[in-house]
Amino acid sequence: MIEPNQFRVEIVQKALKAINLWSLEAEELLMLTAAQESQLGYYIKQVNGSALGVFQMMPETYSDIIINYLSHNVDLKHTILKVLNMIQMPSAEKLVHNLFFAAIMCRVHYLRIKDPIPPANNILALANYYKRFYNSSLGAATIEQAIANYNKFVGKK
Repeated sequence: MIEPNQFRVEIVQKALKAINLWSLEAEELLMLTAAQESQLGYYIKQVNGSALGVFQMMPETYSDIIINYLSHNVDLKHTILKVLNMIQMPSAEKLVHNLFFAAIMCRVHYLRIKDPIPPANNILALANYYKRFYNSSLGAATIEQAIANYNKFVGKK
């Protein structure tokens, strides 16, 4: 497990600020997502599955973001590439090896959602948002698990 305050400050905040997409709501949503998906870094690859990184993003989701979102949001894509000091988007495997990149891609995934992110202090609403838009109705996670894992791995700021 990654120390939660260091993950929050050194990875999540800095990554989101670097691409001009930081908000307290987004920060808390990413903390909840990482707590639920990987127990805040305990898993970096899904056991018996294909999800990658601390946010356990599916390679298909990553490809969809690249093909169907960033190809139409060229300024954001260029900002991401500049921040990462890359000339093209890397393979999904980079989600495992680069926490900063994984946080950026998790934020971009949520950026595609038209519904606003719930208030940062409403963990129940954030867990519902996570379940609906990240884990989906087909995913194994529950809202109750997301809240419990947030409390266990992140706790209060």
